[in-house]
Amino acid sequence: MTKPDYIFESSWEVCNKVGGIYTVLSSKACTLRKDFDDRIIFIGPDLNQHQNDFREDSTLFSDWKKSLPENFNVKTGRWKVPGEPIVLLISYKTFFDKRDSLYYEMWDSFRVDSALSYGDYDESCIFAYAVGLVIESFYHFHGLADKKVAALFNEWMLGMGALYLRNHVPAIATLFTTHATTIGRSIAGNNKPLYSHMNSYDGDRMAKELNVEAKHSLEKQTALFADCFTTVSDITAMECKQLLQKAPDVVTPNGFEMNFVPEGEKYTEIREKAREKIRLVVEKLTGKPVAKEAFLVATSGRYEYRNKGIDVFIDTMNKLRKSDGLKQEIIALIMVPAWVHAARADLKYIIENDYNMTAPMQTPFLTHWLHNMQDDRVINFFLSAGFTNTAAENLRIIFIPCYLDGHDQILNRSYYELLPGMDATVFASYYEPWGYTPQESIAFGVPTITTDLAGFGMWAETVVSGKQIKEGVSVIKRTDDNYFDVVNQIADTLSELMNTDNVETVRTNCVQIARKTEWDKFITYYYTAFDKAFSNAEKRNRK
Repeated sequence: MTKPDYIFESSWEVCNKVGGIYTVLSSKACTLRKDFDDRIIFIGPDLNQHQNDFREDSTLFSDWKKSLPENFNVKTGRWKVPGEPIVLLISYKTFFDKRDSLYYEMWDSFRVDSALSYGDYDESCIFAYAVGLVIESFYHFHGLADKKVAALFNEWMLGMGALYLRNHVPAIATLFTTHATTIGRSIAGNNKPLYSHMNSYDGDRMAKELNVEAKHSLEKQTALFADCFTTVSDITAMECKQLLQKAPDVVTPNGFEMNFVPEGEKYTEIREKAREKIRLVVEKLTGKPVAKEAFLVATSGRYEYRNKGIDVFIDTMNKLRKSDGLKQEIIALIMVPAWVHAARADLKYIIENDYNMTAPMQTPFLTHWLHNMQDDRVINFFLSAGFTNTAAENLRIIFIPCYLDGHDQILNRSYYELLPGMDATVFASYYEPWGYTPQESIAFGVPTITTDLAGFGMWAETVVSGKQIKEGVSVIKRTDDNYFDVVNQIADTLSELMNTDNVETVRTNCVQIARKTEWDKFITYYYTAFDKAFSNAEKRNRK
């Protein structure tokens, strides 16, 4: 098996936490550095803002940087994650004057159709182009022609970087990973049935119907022309085969690192502090004490209302709220970033001054005010379902719509500082190529409920039955047509967990499953992908 001498990996989410790709890259960096040391180099955008997880080191590759043209503005440094890999951050906006010639080259060489582009397409493609230029310059300056060099590009946003290298530095083996197809996400996001109609969908026609032709064209052609095309799960592999007309060469499931999960007394301390803080906020909002033994259940992730199953979560809580004989107090949390206007000043004042609340506050299910609150789907569902969070309710539901970085002014805890406080999590995904949220949950010893439409859920069913929450992971069968069955099954599963005596055994089972997903076990799929890329690049260059 051929291994690279150098690896370049690029993504919009290098030192820029937007979604799950950040976790993929930042967590696998430690494992890759063990094998490649400083020959694994990540490339991301310089966003001209304070990036807390980047530590600049101007001494890195100083000779190479001096050789760059004036319009090449590259910062060198370290990503402050386990392994601390080298990072190049690129100021790419100086290359916008090359857009038209770039798009012509992409059409002429690869039939990428950018004619109907809009939104973030231009910015993403110019960044990808800049990545290609930087790799090309680094390759030639350091004389890597006799080395095995691989360049891995994540998502359609980096597609033109891969295609640029194929044209200009054909010796470099290119890999392209789609984590979620543009068309698949668009179909699901537009409330169309993705799975029952999958075999009848034509990707090109759907791209036109859903107005994503440029992104789809770029994604499809990069998948076809990259030396190795990968995706993160078997369910997305099926999607790629149908919608991109290209099955992945290798499936590279997302691993996880356990090295930042607290253990022993430290874990217990974090869990207790998280529960204490959550109880305090809920008590102030609702004007009613929260019992120490209250059952805390949460969902989190991107604000994709249907795709992430936020609607299912709310309906499930509504069913539990109305169920006869609900004896245990439940606090349900939706920790999903929305369009936040500001932390609630009234709530902040009440918390800071420990004001004793005996009645619910205004809007007693929201920690931060939102822009266009009247149009928010979560709040509107709360209201239509009849949630009140009054003293008479044994289930209170709270929307925490801010990015949990520890500085939100209300909870002031990061997501990973709050997660251990949960008794369960629910991720009722309809569209989820992988699903780091349930994977993270079990890593922190919190039993989780997911679905078989999530890549992680499909994987979990290969190691556990998925039918019993006591195993640590419950996997609910979800289709285009069984929404209320899913709601009922999740409600029953949570009731089962609330009545479980051996909670510590369940938590132990969670961690044991999580350890099966560590990167030292999953990284082998990447080595297979590198080998495939080098083999295909060699064949291509012989022609």
